Amino acid sequence: MTGLDTAVTAYWDSASASFDEEPDHGLLDPRTRDAWRERLRRWTPGGACDVLDAGCGTGSLALLLAEDGHRVTGVDLAPRMVARAKAKFVAAGLPGRFLVGDAARPPVGERRFDVVLVRHLVWTLPDPEAALRAWAGLLRSGGRLVLVEGRWGEAGREPEPYVPGGEALPWGGGVPADVLAGAVAPLAREVRVEPLDGDAALWGRPVDDERYALLAWAGA
Repeated sequence: MTGLDTAVTAYWDSASASFDEEPDHGLLDPRTRDAWRERLRRWTPGGACDVLDAGCGTGSLALLLAEDGHRVTGVDLAPRMVARAKAKFVAAGLPGRFLVGDAARPPVGERRFDVVLVRHLVWTLPDPEAALRAWAGLLRSGGRLVLVEGRWGEAGREPEPYVPGGEALPWGGGVPADVLAGAVAPLAREVRVEPLDGDAALWGRPVDDERYALLAWAGA
């Protein structure tokens, strides 16, 4: 593990205690929870499928997917995040598999998935394009990659690094939709971008920065 990996793990482990206080993290408001549930249903195929939640955090989105009958595997670098995700599933009486590991290189062996879901992760990665290739490689034929991303903060203003060494991250502070779409396009047969910044219910408040979902379909 590199020094940056150590710093990132420590940061998110520390953040786990208060992580769910953010409206779009904990989904404690029924309106926010319902808004994410509706989007996930739109982004996932009909019927039960195998979903990998890469960078699952405390498992809020994974739980919504499991409640709809999907078979969920979650991966996160921060052990305390994973522990909280597991506890949510135990409390709900739902099956789920959670692993501590690098979400950019999920430790899932030969398993393949119908959906790989990644929310607000690529900006934290030292090599996000390698992660995109890894996630695309985990899809079954016809599967889909769902990336919920954005460009955080004020337009034209670079955010401060969130960990020591974070200034070297290529997409630190987020990534515009056109840049991410250009990186994903060679890996997919179809790419579609869905703006999300206009849906205040998803975030628990109005937002004025760029937020979107990018959906990419693997070859049939």
